[in-house]
Amino acid sequence: MKYKIETVKNGVDIEVTEAEGKHEKLLDALQECQEGRCTCPTREYAKLESLEIETDESTIRLRLKSKPEEKFDQSEIGKCLEYTKEKVLKDH
Repeated sequence: MKYKIETVKNGVDIEVTEAEGKHEKLLDALQECQEGRCTCPTREYAKLESLEIETDESTIRLRLKSKPEEKFDQSEIGKCLEYTKEKVLKDH
């Protein structure tokens, strides 16, 4: 699994690729965050206003919108993605 994080106005965009064979488990884990059941070991979730997930056969795109007056820390978002990656690999 590879990912690219890009800071945009009011949040971050994330593109996840090379998740073949783990696509569904990864989507399930991301769905937990979207539903407010995030288990990532950072405080970034408190800054989240909304999370949109788009997917096709090879790519998952996430758009994280921050609450007003909040700004995501890209390195902390990376930690969340690494945590999710390890969680998905462990369950595989």
